[in-house]
Amino acid sequence: MCGIAGMIGERIKDETGPLQTLAHRGPDDSGWTIHPAHARQTRAHSLLLHRRLSILDLSQAGHQPMASADGAYTLVVNGEIYNYRELRQELQQLGCAFHTETDTEVLLQAYIRWGPACLGRLIGMFAFAVEDERRRVLFLARDFFGIKPLYYSRTPGVFAFASEIKALLEWQPIKRIVEPQRLYDYLRFGRTDHGAATLFRDIKQVPAAHYLEVPLDRPEEGQLVRYWNLPADGPLDLSFDEAARRVRELFLQNINLHLRSDVPIGAALSGGIDSSAIVAGMRAVEPRTEIHAFSYIADDPAVSEEHWVELVAGRTGAIVHKVRANADELVADLDHLIHTQDEPFGSTSIYAQHRVFRLAKEHGIKVMLDGQGADEMLAGYRHFVPARLGSLVRSGQLAEAYRFASRASQLPGMRGPLRLWLETARLLMPSAGARWANRWLVPSWLNARWFRARGVHLHAATGSADRDMLRGELRQNILETSLPMLLRYEDRNSMAASIESRVPFLTPSLAEFLLRLPEDYLLSPDGTTKSVFRQAMRGLVPDAILDRKDKIGFVTPEERWLKTLRPWIEQTLASARARSIPAFNMDAVQRDWNAVLAGKARFDFRIWRWVNLIRWAERFNVEFV
Repeated sequence: MCGIAGMIGERIKDETGPLQTLAHRGPDDSGWTIHPAHARQTRAHSLLLHRRLSILDLSQAGHQPMASADGAYTLVVNGEIYNYRELRQELQQLGCAFHTETDTEVLLQAYIRWGPACLGRLIGMFAFAVEDERRRVLFLARDFFGIKPLYYSRTPGVFAFASEIKALLEWQPIKRIVEPQRLYDYLRFGRTDHGAATLFRDIKQVPAAHYLEVPLDRPEEGQLVRYWNLPADGPLDLSFDEAARRVRELFLQNINLHLRSDVPIGAALSGGIDSSAIVAGMRAVEPRTEIHAFSYIADDPAVSEEHWVELVAGRTGAIVHKVRANADELVADLDHLIHTQDEPFGSTSIYAQHRVFRLAKEHGIKVMLDGQGADEMLAGYRHFVPARLGSLVRSGQLAEAYRFASRASQLPGMRGPLRLWLETARLLMPSAGARWANRWLVPSWLNARWFRARGVHLHAATGSADRDMLRGELRQNILETSLPMLLRYEDRNSMAASIESRVPFLTPSLAEFLLRLPEDYLLSPDGTTKSVFRQAMRGLVPDAILDRKDKIGFVTPEERWLKTLRPWIEQTLASARARSIPAFNMDAVQRDWNAVLAGKARFDFRIWRWVNLIRWAERFNVEFV
């Protein structure tokens, strides 16, 4: 695990600024290499930089940048290749010789042997760059799900990349101008991090499951290529029990791979099904190892999961470390958190996660396992229920749809059958009608005229056109709406504490299997989420947790916190008025805030998005043009 950066350009000095900016990502070692131009027709030079967090082969043999024996290939990598032992053995049989015990050298040899095709053989989380002198390209690749970040920018004559946006902003002369479409997507829908764009107009990212080849002699060129995608095939023909057995097998294989480390490993434990399964899986795979788990405990009994955390600890023998937080601590840490995250984030639950990783660092942990991705692959969120109902309606199973709606609408977090049918109808609407409704129902606090003048699409993504609507919604959540931003939060919060966070649900084999299961294996006929996974974990995870119907996670009492912080919020809103952020209609913002305080309007995440966006714009000196 580490931070990487690099540059191709005509005017490169020994500029190693990112080595300091990214120091938190790799405090154990650093390195850089600069290559002069080799082609007569160009004056371009290349620079590769690396910060190391030592996890495998802690010796100096793991120093990066790492070059091939003949100097034709130079690699910097951020992440881990979990199946490096198996790949190493395969490469040795093909005649490759190894001089270290690192996964870095395995990746380098895999690229030399197979080129871009090596990506399909990897199991891991990674963002890496190879300067390939044979082909005269800089090869950049990002893992299947986008667990590890990879940003880039182009300024006249220069191509630069880095693990974090702040490194590019502090290193390159980039105009800090907001990207209007991304701004609208965040403020209106809370969406960030999908695709190639960022909230900075002149900074892009390599999307998940893509690689980018930049010619060393023409750094202004380069094309993104997708190398993997989620399956679009129909459901597999196997029984529920057979599916559960296979899910258990794949999950425990993943846990085993993700425990490969030369340093101690801990786990984030919320007390929900996913994190409990990870801790229980760790115990099943390593019966005698000492497990340290780290938990956020909310100060509001209504959302505290301390009881469930203790239940898991009692079953697995895990040593649990707990952290609590309050509104004043949030404000004290907010500027640092905004700097850590680089872009605005969805809610104050990100702060709870931030504190969990800080606690783990205080106890000497360098690797953590976490449950990101399970909800998106196993239909763990309540908003998947309307999609499942839509699947039943589209397939003509109307009697089953009625029974499903009647039962699922009674689950915690649902708001009755009428609301469920209305949500399903919205998903089933023709896309043109949905776009029209979204376009003209823009909230008054957004300056729709400003956004329209910049060509912004004022609508959200509509429901899946597939007959299997739930499967389509899962794909959208994995690729666009939910998982990309959660992975960014996870990466920045963990790396701010110099911790490698591993997410064992996110492997291609498990994702491909789950997304080909019949929909009712994921969302049962009574609306129970993660049905096949609950069955797969019987005997490992306490039944009381597997039978839970509620869903909490690292939830903060956000409404109470923000109302407690009324003076701070009003000061933030006043600064936005003075700064004249044109995306807002500040009079409407103030009216909405006053109505929430008076109990005349419903509290929701829009309030956090306002203040987070304002403080982010101030922190990074963002221009709205």
